[in-house]
Amino acid sequence: MYMRYFSRLFSAMAGPRPVVFSGPSGAGKSTLLKKLIKEYDSVFGFSVSHTTRNPRPGEENGKDYHYVTREVMQAGINNGKFVEYAEFSGNLYGTSKAAVQDVQAKNLICLLDIDMQGVRNIKKTDLNPIYISIQPPSMAVLEKRLRDRKTETEESIQKRLKTAKAEMEFSKEPGVFDAVIVNDVLDDAYDHLKKSLLEEINKVKKTSESS
Repeated sequence: MYMRYFSRLFSAMAGPRPVVFSGPSGAGKSTLLKKLIKEYDSVFGFSVSHTTRNPRPGEENGKDYHYVTREVMQAGINNGKFVEYAEFSGNLYGTSKAAVQDVQAKNLICLLDIDMQGVRNIKKTDLNPIYISIQPPSMAVLEKRLRDRKTETEESIQKRLKTAKAEMEFSKEPGVFDAVIVNDVLDDAYDHLKKSLLEEINKVKKTSESS
């Protein structure tokens, strides 16, 4: 896994405090994020990550990810255009500086979906986000969700489960996350998520009303 982080990227950034989401693939982060943006479309903006992997069925370029070649993404990394990046299962994933700034410039809370290595390293920057961990109720439930996708090979599933086990342990480390949300019943998890972000939501609403 290759990573590089640039704390200087945030020195010139201004706007609402971002929110970093982390948790295993299959925990339901995407579903919760989409619900959040649908209800608070004038408050939140989703930071669209870059990746060198191919789109899955139904995914759209520029909406789910910016799908680029390894050469293009590596050039951006080399030129300091990425907040963070990582390599997973042979593909690069990363968040560009421009993706965060595009959201903050609209007075929106930027939502970032970051893996546990990214969380550790973003804590070394001055981004100062709210850290939210989305967790499955159990490994068995997570495995079922991954298999039900029918988009993963057996090798990929086993890799994701191994990573998930580490991420579930990581979520228990004291002081890492501001909130840990177990996504068993979706509506309950979503209510917990909203309560965790209510203070920041109200700040953005107040700013928008006064401008």
